[in-house]
Amino acid sequence: MSDVVIKVENLGKQYRLGEIGSGTLAGDFKNWVKKISGKKDTFEIGENDRTQQAKKGDVVWAVKDVNFEVKQGEVIGIIGKNGAGKSTLLKMLSRVTAPSIGNIKVKGRIASLLEVGTGFHPDLTGRENIFLNGAILGMTKSEIRSKFDEIVEFSGVSRYIDTPVKRYSSGMYVRLAFAVAAHLEPEILIVDEVLAVGDVEFQRKCLGKMKDVSGQGRTVIFVSHNMGAVKSLCTTGIVMKNGTVDFAGNINDCVTQYLKINTSDNEGDVVISQKGIGTGEAKITRLQLLNNQGTASESVLYKSPIRMRFYIYSSIDIPQVNADVKLCDKDGSILFHALNLFSHEPLSLQKGENIFEVEIDNQLLPGSFLATVGIHNASTMLTIDYHENILSFEIIKAAEIAAESYPYEWVVAPAMVGSKWSKIASS
Repeated sequence: MSDVVIKVENLGKQYRLGEIGSGTLAGDFKNWVKKISGKKDTFEIGENDRTQQAKKGDVVWAVKDVNFEVKQGEVIGIIGKNGAGKSTLLKMLSRVTAPSIGNIKVKGRIASLLEVGTGFHPDLTGRENIFLNGAILGMTKSEIRSKFDEIVEFSGVSRYIDTPVKRYSSGMYVRLAFAVAAHLEPEILIVDEVLAVGDVEFQRKCLGKMKDVSGQGRTVIFVSHNMGAVKSLCTTGIVMKNGTVDFAGNINDCVTQYLKINTSDNEGDVVISQKGIGTGEAKITRLQLLNNQGTASESVLYKSPIRMRFYIYSSIDIPQVNADVKLCDKDGSILFHALNLFSHEPLSLQKGENIFEVEIDNQLLPGSFLATVGIHNASTMLTIDYHENILSFEIIKAAEIAAESYPYEWVVAPAMVGSKWSKIASS
């Protein structure tokens, strides 16, 4: 169809694990000859105690068998868990990396914002990077000049426009990068999960700008873990799972399907088998929602504290860790954040199993909610293990409580909420 601007057919990206190249020019040349001749089972890996044959199982498909079309003026959201293949897909659409198999047909100029500072040279000033980015996108110098003042005003970094961008904060970096990508009028705008770096005000400006871009008949592909932003901006969506398209359709249906992937009917007690985000020295193996009797429950009474129990297995002793719980609405948007960093001394992990409990002030209305949990090294500030929307639960009201007796205003941005943390046991 003439209004289709992106067509993806049988797209796949494969990575070989362990080795990068053979280590010798001769080996690389032999591998190239075998590849073009169709002999893909064996590869030269070099000498010096290296394995001489790469096994078929030493490959991973980051993206596999992906097919979809995007029409002109469509705003499509791509959602999925970390590691689902979203960023790899966008890199192939942006021609940052080539697909292993399949075809991508694109009609129009693409502007991509895949990560903070993509396409920026750190030693150049903000002014120089605007012209550099514009040239990369195929704009003439006069076209860039005509948009220059608008870009700088939108970014809010006019005071530092003649400062090398390597001295910018990550927030300033992404402000300028988004302003350039959105204002140089590409036919297709691709935005990965970078807006989370900016503050709430800038995120609103970005969402408004993307709506303006789509209203002008241009196409937007948006990746985010903020389901509220995805639903407000996008009309259609794709849910990625294990490198493939798990679901495609109306954005509301996509968000529902995505949350089903991450949660289950756990009855307030979930055993966590999947790998989380983080360094991995310790792992949250189980999470329970507790009732007043201290047993697992899928619901909490309105205005009663929310109690959760973490079971954590650590491979080493970690003297200081911080733990946190994010309470989210049914769309996965964060409402409240309970973090022991601000109210307690860091907790400790001993090698083996550890059990933490947290009691959170309940400021939620009756309804359905999700919990995102994580543990972080207090010394290095690195995340050890983190799981999004891992536990679903209900806030229920007693029969005698009337609906009008608990008026409540929803927060615009995640707010800190009081919590009490304690270590129950270690073994």
